[in-house]
Amino acid sequence: MSQTHSDYRLSQLDQLEAESIHIFREVAAEFEKPVLMFSGGKDSIVMLRLAEKAFYPAKIPFSILQVDTGLDFPEVMETRDRWVARLGVNLVVASIDDAIKNGIIPDAAKISRNRLQIPTLLNAIEENGFTAAFGGGRRDEEKARAKERVYSHRDEFGQWDPKNQRPELWSLYNGRLHEGEHMRIFPISNWTELDVWDYIGREGIEIPSIYYSHQRRVFVRDGMLMSETPLNPLREGEVVEERTVRFRTCGDITLTGCVESTASTIAEIIDEVAVARKTERGATRGDDRFSEAAMEDRKKEGYF
Repeated sequence: MSQTHSDYRLSQLDQLEAESIHIFREVAAEFEKPVLMFSGGKDSIVMLRLAEKAFYPAKIPFSILQVDTGLDFPEVMETRDRWVARLGVNLVVASIDDAIKNGIIPDAAKISRNRLQIPTLLNAIEENGFTAAFGGGRRDEEKARAKERVYSHRDEFGQWDPKNQRPELWSLYNGRLHEGEHMRIFPISNWTELDVWDYIGREGIEIPSIYYSHQRRVFVRDGMLMSETPLNPLREGEVVEERTVRFRTCGDITLTGCVESTASTIAEIIDEVAVARKTERGATRGDDRFSEAAMEDRKKEGYF
């Protein structure tokens, strides 16, 4: 005769998973045309896995959207393509190069590719009629993201007003929109970097190989180890050397740094992250170093 367990409490990871799946289902039921913003990094891949579980055995009922900067890591794009093929989801690619060619972005030469993602993303949302866009932002990453709601309202210009956010008491979400507005949704907002890695390990999730330790030719810029690439020419005094590194986050190859590491397994990465004193964005993302409020300024304009 089987015995029933007397303790029905979920683990912390199970609670986070259940909350995220609930958010995915709420949005799919409430909004006319949601989309999942997908970079190919670990957070967006975890979101894709959560969406897969939320609607299984049915297919994911919305498209995924990637903003193509033309400066992505090849390993990230290869992993993206394998996920898309396995799940059979519709992939919408919004290209910065196409946006420049079509005149959506004026004076592109004066702006970094990172900021060029903003008008490209907003145009893709408007052009495709998306009413809600899932993002992989987490509150532990950066202070602007720390104060953003799970349902983050965007006005008709795609802008975010951090001083005018909707309350979310008892996890009740207000998804009401006026014509031309949309909502950004953050299902893993309450997760930490350590939670993400625990989940990747538990679920056996495929992620880009650059998250694991490998040999790479790098140089030091602004205190970060940057990849040698024709896309990122050396400046005076910079010297290339080969080191054993891994990436904690994936973004623009010209602005994303790596860290020295020998962690080649999930368990070793978890041990490394557990004692880290800087978030992955704070340690390795050059686009967040332009000013103290760099992320918040971009988010106000319509950034992820």
